[in-house]
Amino acid sequence: MHLKSRIGRGESGTLETERGTLYVSKPYRSKSNKSFRAMMAFVPRKSHFDLSNAASGNDEFRGFFALFWISMFILAIRTYVISFEQTGEPLSLGFASMFSRHATTLALSDAAMVLSTILFCVPFATSLKHGWMRYNYFALALQHTFQTALLATTVIWTYNRQWPWVQSGFLTLHTLVMMMKVHSYLAHNGYLSVLSKEAAVIESNLRKATVQVGGWEKALLEAEECREFQTISTESSIGTPSVILPEDATKTYYNGPAPAVLKNRLLAAADAVPKESLAGKSSPLPHTEHAPHPLIYHPDHKISKLAQELTEVETDLVSTGPQNVRWPENVGWANYFDYLLVPSLVYDIEYPRTDRIRPLYILEKTAATFGTFTLLYVLYVKITAHSILPFTPTPDQSFFRALLDLSLPFMLSYLLLFYLIFECICNAFAELSRFADRQFYEDWWNATSLDEFARKWNKPVHVFLLRHVYASAISAHRLSRGWATFWTFLLSAAVHELVMIIVTKKFRMYLFMMQMIQLPLIALGRLPAIKRNRIMGNIVFWIGLYAGFPLLCVAYCAY
Repeated sequence: MHLKSRIGRGESGTLETERGTLYVSKPYRSKSNKSFRAMMAFVPRKSHFDLSNAASGNDEFRGFFALFWISMFILAIRTYVISFEQTGEPLSLGFASMFSRHATTLALSDAAMVLSTILFCVPFATSLKHGWMRYNYFALALQHTFQTALLATTVIWTYNRQWPWVQSGFLTLHTLVMMMKVHSYLAHNGYLSVLSKEAAVIESNLRKATVQVGGWEKALLEAEECREFQTISTESSIGTPSVILPEDATKTYYNGPAPAVLKNRLLAAADAVPKESLAGKSSPLPHTEHAPHPLIYHPDHKISKLAQELTEVETDLVSTGPQNVRWPENVGWANYFDYLLVPSLVYDIEYPRTDRIRPLYILEKTAATFGTFTLLYVLYVKITAHSILPFTPTPDQSFFRALLDLSLPFMLSYLLLFYLIFECICNAFAELSRFADRQFYEDWWNATSLDEFARKWNKPVHVFLLRHVYASAISAHRLSRGWATFWTFLLSAAVHELVMIIVTKKFRMYLFMMQMIQLPLIALGRLPAIKRNRIMGNIVFWIGLYAGFPLLCVAYCAY
């Protein structure tokens, strides 16, 4: 594989490969050791079940996908026929009335919540842009105060309204989504504002250092002479060039373990994804290499080192896409509205984009959304009414019989909800915003462990937790990887339990405990004897997933 672009330490950009263009997002920089950790990558790619995905279209198991939907269609038709024979109508709409209750109040509440984020985030970022407040102190406290107030207001409002579980769950989940978007937007712009001030300080020190060698212009001429001499020496010799840059500068900019590992992972990912699935109708971001500061070639070690530091900081401040946006040019109302439409919980200055919006594709995903919702409604009205409600557990009922009766209906509902959210809705918003990275999930159905399932089934949330919780715990709070993992699971479990409290109006902590118990199970699954048997691992995963949903129903309904 021919590698056209080179990624150095602290540099982000694109990898041109034979299978497509891979776009690497901005890495986060650790203040403690000056190392760079690339936390995520936005790559032009399509979701697994997208009909235009060439890789999935050539999969040898693609017939099972068609078989599933044909089976669901037959199930729906059978349900309509039975309902018509028993009640004289194809499907009762009584259950639908629950979805339409308090619709106006819910819509106004949701609109007010979203509007509050707009009115807070853009002025906040604008204040950072103009230097009216520092992010490390007052602004950071203000950000967390707003996020806490937003969640508390939603929880109190939803709980006191005594809405049905559909309305309560929707507003709570949408608020959590907006909280993650808000946090990423403010944290990333805050980080770049700190970095911008750091760049100004480094540039000032660099200009002061050049005074000792005769001034800025003379330093540039000397650096250019050294660069030209180094180029000639490199072309005329084999091996080490005659002129060697200071060790800090060369190793920091051109080498470094983190970018090397990232490059290898991206190249491996490119080998696994066909060219058609990367390109398609998308417009991969062309490589816009950030040129190093000319003074990194200066023979004076101090000047060269300062120029290297300035290059690294400037690389973080400028996007690698075709627009070549530099912070704070991204700050504004239009950019934030665009970010709201992008189906990503992680903010970046510039995303990979498709060439155009395809109306037929939006029509396809809209039809798929309503079709999947109709099947889901059939499940809730008939399958749920005949398989879940009659078997809703009570304290005097057989525990294992309840699990057996509820396992299949809950699994079908879960699969339809997964397809509705991550394949239909996310892809529709991606098309509207021309967002090219459509990998909202991976092949979680092949998972052999709980941690693999957690990484693959919900990629937007996983990437958010990876960047803003796990990495932040390591870099900012000096936690080890083990404790950072524990903190990430603890926060995730607490948020999930909060949703259950609002929906069920019960404080039981069952879901919280079930999520936290995954930590020792994950450690157990990493044992070599268990990890080698992938088939057995996948079987255990599916059994656990089948048992998990009815177990929660039994726990919250009966106890």
